[in-house]
Amino acid sequence: MFFQPKLFKTFAGYDQTLFVKDVLAGITVGIVALPLAMAFAIASGLKPEAGIFTAIIAGGLISLLGGSRVQIGGPAGAFIVIVYGIVERYGVSNLLLATAMSGVFLILMGAFRLGTLVRFIPIAVIIGFTNGIAFLIGLSQIKDFFGLQIEKMPAHFFQAVQALYLAADTFNPIALTVACGSLGIIIFWRLFQKRLGFLHHIPGTVIAMILATVFTTLLDLPIDTIGSQFGGIPSSLPSFEWIPVSWGTAQYMVAPALTLAILGAIESLLCARIADGLIHDRHDSNQELMAQGVANIVTPFFGGMPATGTIARTVTNVESGASTPISGIVHALTLLAIVLFAAPLAKNIPLASLAAILMYVAWNMGEWRKFIDLKQFRLPYRITILSVFLLTVILDLTVAVEVGLLSAFITFIYRISSLSRCEIAEAKIYPALNNLKGKIDAYRIYGAIFFGAVKLLETIEENLPSQTLLLDLKNVIYIDTSGMETISELTHLCKVHNVRLIICGLDHQPYEMAERSGFLEKLPQDCLYPDLISGIAAATSS
Repeated sequence: MFFQPKLFKTFAGYDQTLFVKDVLAGITVGIVALPLAMAFAIASGLKPEAGIFTAIIAGGLISLLGGSRVQIGGPAGAFIVIVYGIVERYGVSNLLLATAMSGVFLILMGAFRLGTLVRFIPIAVIIGFTNGIAFLIGLSQIKDFFGLQIEKMPAHFFQAVQALYLAADTFNPIALTVACGSLGIIIFWRLFQKRLGFLHHIPGTVIAMILATVFTTLLDLPIDTIGSQFGGIPSSLPSFEWIPVSWGTAQYMVAPALTLAILGAIESLLCARIADGLIHDRHDSNQELMAQGVANIVTPFFGGMPATGTIARTVTNVESGASTPISGIVHALTLLAIVLFAAPLAKNIPLASLAAILMYVAWNMGEWRKFIDLKQFRLPYRITILSVFLLTVILDLTVAVEVGLLSAFITFIYRISSLSRCEIAEAKIYPALNNLKGKIDAYRIYGAIFFGAVKLLETIEENLPSQTLLLDLKNVIYIDTSGMETISELTHLCKVHNVRLIICGLDHQPYEMAERSGFLEKLPQDCLYPDLISGIAAATSS
């Protein structure tokens, strides 16, 4: 079937024990998601409820319709940099439009079965932009971590650094103390979590947020809170509102929407692969993309932000005992219950504590050890990973991924072309060719004849024999249209110079390409032989 949510495939053998585990896991993940959803929204230049509503609506839809048993969807740290840039440049209304458009792109990617293509993105590109995003998330949280008085943080790297430098003398020591205390609690909880008995199921981020909120409220600390900055979060369900569409600006949102879609696809499918390894299952990548698409189309109409699969919450879900998408649905219902019954308590959450949580998320999100181990990799790998990282930080994620992919493709083409080679068949191996060099020459070609390796055949063109040319293609695994065109040109050149051409070992994909291109129809009947030995016998007997 075209649309097959994983949820409907998990009911076979489902019992009360699994249901209880899913419910408990869902409640745990819902609690974990609360501070992260608010922090991601605030860091993206939005109100905290945008993150919560996204976690509720998108999280529920992704679990209901997705292709993974345990993946948890919602706002993700990877989107912070892009969303912040879109909000600053185009406004919130156009962010909603770009999010909905990205949902359409994701559905198309899933419908056209492009989910597997995401796996072909080189790991160097993924590490480069993941580390770049993590660095920018950390940079964006310095303002609230130190309590700096900056009205609005710029989106671009150099302007952000300048703004932080100019505001360095406005830091709030109380905010810094709360932030450091929150970070210390999170690290302590992570180190000793397994020794805390029944409390080990509660994540350190939640404990840090609760303690910071209690101290801020009891001591009436003079620091920024969700209430002082955003007026708290609403204690009601979000209302449906049509997205204002201006066709004049919609055309400019195609590129940001495509960036959101590609990043969302990469993030969610990487997350799904990690989940597969944890539960020993296999997700449906195309179904997952379509579910992400539906979620991103629906969420903006309720004031939400872009959503994707989230690694931290998914791992928490698995570790908490989840086995089916029911846990993801319970996670969304848990957040909904918190909004309906505990929203007033959120107004005293200090932004310094949320900044500490995001600092911790950014540190764990980045694969910093890869930078330390760079010296053990080849130069092209190092150039790719560093260029993507620097371009992500300094310029733009879209440019970084484009340059990274281009660099990776060029490197790949160079390596594959270097593996392709052409060797002349020597008389000591094929005695029938003895004393015939320059009259009857045979060449053995290995690898692939494609646009990056056509020079192999061009070299043969420059050294044509006087009577017969033999090409042994038995060890050629692939020929593209450029390679086929070069072989056709060589055939024509042999005809012009009255040189007989014999092709040996044409099989599998090269044979199909020759047949499809019409090349075989142009050849005489006595040109094709199964192997080089029979070809040489035919050439020397005539």
